[in-house]
Amino acid sequence: MATLPAMNAPAAYLVPASVDEAADALSDGEATLLAGGTDLLLQTHQGVRAFRRTLVNISRIAELKTISLSGDRFRIGALVTITELLHSKLVCQHLPILAQAADHFASDQIRNAATVGGNLCNASPAGDMLPPLLALDATVELACRKDHRLQRRNVPLDQFFLGPRRTAMAADELLTAVEIPLPPARHYGRFFKLGTRPALDISIISIALAGVLENRQLTGVRVAFGAVAPIPVRARRTEAALEGRTLDAEVISTAVETARAEATPISDIRASAWYRSEMIFNMMRRLLHEAADA
Repeated sequence: MATLPAMNAPAAYLVPASVDEAADALSDGEATLLAGGTDLLLQTHQGVRAFRRTLVNISRIAELKTISLSGDRFRIGALVTITELLHSKLVCQHLPILAQAADHFASDQIRNAATVGGNLCNASPAGDMLPPLLALDATVELACRKDHRLQRRNVPLDQFFLGPRRTAMAADELLTAVEIPLPPARHYGRFFKLGTRPALDISIISIALAGVLENRQLTGVRVAFGAVAPIPVRARRTEAALEGRTLDAEVISTAVETARAEATPISDIRASAWYRSEMIFNMMRRLLHEAADA
């Protein structure tokens, strides 16, 4: 019977109670962060990644567990679980596209443990929360210890992903929150995920469409794709094909052809590149027709 590779063990285990303490623990760049653990534990068991010298469990940092709206900015803590996102009244009222994505995220058991920050830091091209957050112009807040002070910086999400499982976060940083501008009136957002069992499986493709919808026209258009490139991507040419145009048959036809050309999928065990391209074409057309009829 096949056995899993031996999992390397960290030499130390820390459970900080604050972002300050977590930043101290990460300051030498030799620590692994643990939150929900739904990706980390699987990857270390499979030998995909190894623990660094110190394992830092950030699950007790209360500051990272809140969802708030202050003025025109949403702040979603890195430790907010997918279940909490799904059932948040603030999210459902103002950011329904995030609730749609959360509703298609794995099983109830995984949603109860998996965190928003973990899904972002895992940086899978097929990560479910990534396209809708890109479509909402999200930024991530990163914190670290520099010159004996806690310092924070903000990175636009479309600059955060560098490759499969690679981000702009340095080894001594932790992701503390996601910030999202409050969508304007008449904001429209839809998330689509294609999989054999969409609520359980890794996506074959995913699409997030957002913008202000009025009189069958979308403005401030955002389109993001998952699982069709090495990283989740904004489809900027598709956005340009839709911006300010009436969603009639000609505009929709041009936009979906642009979307198909803009995707650069690969073939793997879940689907061929051809199939992914065709699904981008077909599902984007469905989303645009739904928007036109909304």
